[in-house]
Amino acid sequence: MATPKKGRNASAQSKPGRSLALILIALVALTGGMFASGHTKPRLGIDLAGGTSITLRAVPEAGNEAAINKTNMDTAVSIMERRVNGLGVSEAEVQTQGNRNIVVNIPKGTNSEQARKQVGTTAKLYFRPVLTTEVSGGKGAASPSPSPTGSPSDKPSGKATDKPEATDKGSATPSATPTTQGRAVTDALKADATPSASASDQGKASPSPSATGGTAGDDASKLQEQYAKLDCTDTKVRSTVGDGVKASQPTLACGKNSQGQWQKYILGPAGVDGTDVDKAEAVLNTQTGAGWTVTMDFTDAGGKKFADVTGKLAQNQSPQNQFAIVLDGDVVSDPYVRQALTGGSAEISGNFNQQSAQELANMLSYGALPLTFKVDSMTTVTAALGGDQLQAGLIAGAIGLALVVIYLLAYYRGLSFIAILSLLVSAALTYTLMSLLGPAIGFALNLPAVCGAIVAIGITADSFIVYFERVRDEIREGRTLRPAVERAWPRARRTILVSDFVSFLAAAVLFIVTVGKVRGFAFTLGLTTLLDVVVVFLFTKPLLTLMARRKFFASGHKWSGLDPKSLGAQPPLRRTRRPAAPVDPKEA
Repeated sequence: MATPKKGRNASAQSKPGRSLALILIALVALTGGMFASGHTKPRLGIDLAGGTSITLRAVPEAGNEAAINKTNMDTAVSIMERRVNGLGVSEAEVQTQGNRNIVVNIPKGTNSEQARKQVGTTAKLYFRPVLTTEVSGGKGAASPSPSPTGSPSDKPSGKATDKPEATDKGSATPSATPTTQGRAVTDALKADATPSASASDQGKASPSPSATGGTAGDDASKLQEQYAKLDCTDTKVRSTVGDGVKASQPTLACGKNSQGQWQKYILGPAGVDGTDVDKAEAVLNTQTGAGWTVTMDFTDAGGKKFADVTGKLAQNQSPQNQFAIVLDGDVVSDPYVRQALTGGSAEISGNFNQQSAQELANMLSYGALPLTFKVDSMTTVTAALGGDQLQAGLIAGAIGLALVVIYLLAYYRGLSFIAILSLLVSAALTYTLMSLLGPAIGFALNLPAVCGAIVAIGITADSFIVYFERVRDEIREGRTLRPAVERAWPRARRTILVSDFVSFLAAAVLFIVTVGKVRGFAFTLGLTTLLDVVVVFLFTKPLLTLMARRKFFASGHKWSGLDPKSLGAQPPLRRTRRPAAPVDPKEA
């Protein structure tokens, strides 16, 4: 039975090149992917790239402490992420800290100043009547499919049947009688106008008309001129649309249609506030064959306001029979209505799928949070300060690495060649993975993460030392190098796996229970611990197996680190044969 096992071991020893080829292919593939994606450097966190870190504290309105819960806090994080990244601020980080704090890290970048102004304001959701709309850059009114949620229609917009429709649950009636579009917008603006501030310098409308129509006509014309010049494809312009406009005033707005085109709108004063929505759900309607729909239940006051608004809209022609659902200035949906929706509930139907219906339901449910946020602290980190800290960290890492290399050279001599190559392979894998994980999962290299990578040098070197010492122990017992390498591996392997498991478990616990930048340390420590296992199994052990066949190591050269004399090796282990019993001449 011993012979097959010996054959398998011999086969494993004779083909260490397979493992080396595998890790080489992985390294080449990761490096190629890094250059192909254009992300040749790790993404830097705020402490290295510079920017602003804001800590916000949730304060309940009217003493409603129950409003500060995990659901509302997580939703607030989601809304804030959409705000800052929608303004063109790449790599912004928004995360909860504790039960009532949110930390927002905004690296220096496009519109970062605007993001800092908006990040702490409470999300606002409004239902506004659509006065006119068209594709931004296009001509003539159009009726887009709803917007940024990715919702409803794969068909060309403009027909009522292609639009999501708001009805009483399970009901629908024929379309209302058309009205003339040309004069309707100006008339609607005059009718909806209320005294307010004049238009802002940024080109956004804030009409200040009178009921008699004099100033109203001028401001209506001005708003239409601004609408004609509005380009929703421009991120900077889009981020300032509706600034300073009250809910009681007409406004401009932007949103995406189902074809991914930016749509621009003139919207009337808000008829219903987001706080009037009591509940919204995504429902699969199998009875009517409508597919996924979004149902809304209003408060008593909200139901009355919604019935009044939809009653007026139902008398108009598209797009003035639509209402826009506006979250933080963006149109997220714009369904049309055919009749007044009474009873305190409504259903929005269209070509929804489960995801788009759920997204719209979440926005309706949580778009207007019963929370306000106060700034607890705001810290500005300059790029120069971050660069100095990074330089100091890299110097510390270089010193640590140099000390490890000196120790390996002095104590292990020739074996240090294998250890240094293994460290280089580990460093290359770590760098490429960090570069690719930035765009993939949002990983940012901050100072704690750099510290984690420095600590990992010691963890990786420790694995090499465990294996080398096991090999040297076998040589001390009188074995030659090649069998010593193979006999030492099972015991070294168990020790390495146990040690790395403990390190990875500590990193995982730290990642789960902490928040903020400390998670960067935990993530890097866990990643490098996993890479240590990969490198030791697929590179260090196979390379040592190959080197054991070289005369320099196999002969126990004094500079190889495996000299039997310097290690105090015992005489070779040999099996002693018992002397044969003497043969009795008589028996012969």
